[in-house]
Amino acid sequence: MYDVRYRDRAAFLPFAETLVVSDLHVGRAEASDVAFPLGERSDLRDRLSALVEAFDPAEVVFAGDVLHRFDTATTAAESGLDELVGVCRNAGVKPILVRGNHDTVLASAWDGKVFDQYVVAESPTVVVCHGHTAPVAESEVESSATSETDASLYVIGHVHPAITIEGRRRPCYLYGESVYRGSDVLVLPAFSRLAAGVPVNGMDADDTRSPLVSDVDDFRPIVYDEDADDTLSFPPLGEFRRML
Repeated sequence: MYDVRYRDRAAFLPFAETLVVSDLHVGRAEASDVAFPLGERSDLRDRLSALVEAFDPAEVVFAGDVLHRFDTATTAAESGLDELVGVCRNAGVKPILVRGNHDTVLASAWDGKVFDQYVVAESPTVVVCHGHTAPVAESEVESSATSETDASLYVIGHVHPAITIEGRRRPCYLYGESVYRGSDVLVLPAFSRLAAGVPVNGMDADDTRSPLVSDVDDFRPIVYDEDADDTLSFPPLGEFRRML
């Protein structure tokens, strides 16, 4: 496993000075008329700001489903995205936006490039993509192109994993070694706390909706315990589910 720091539904890759968050679904509260006690917009902004302050990354990669609505980027959603980008830029951090299946109109709400996948490190090669489709042969990156077989680690979202332990559902990460064409895969939970998460306790391949997660039993759940400021790593699901 790679050196990854886990906190608040995000992952920091110290060897690449990169913070990765996925599935922010900006505008979800507006679209579904859900009232979140902290407010979706301020919750996303304040938590991202805390992560940037804690890890001091060189760049933040938004790994897809940045927006929630497929049909339009509302004024409120654009403003929410602007605030998140502002958190990065005000801290001198480069924001990178990767396209997810919800991001059909992301280009209209963002003045920068939208990537299908993004290489955050080249030795070893680490690729961030959303995970709803297989990585393409040529990466849209600023510095170089790489084939999918060159990647040592894929960092994805899309699956929204959560785990129920002793009746309590928690967001979790999934880590699989050599599970996709010989490459490791790290699945992030949804950064939006409006996403309840899909329990991995009874999850099968069809539930993952990702070609990078063909056998979820090979992935080990990882839970960040906020109260203890500690990361708990469990056995692969094929073994661990028998213990739950």
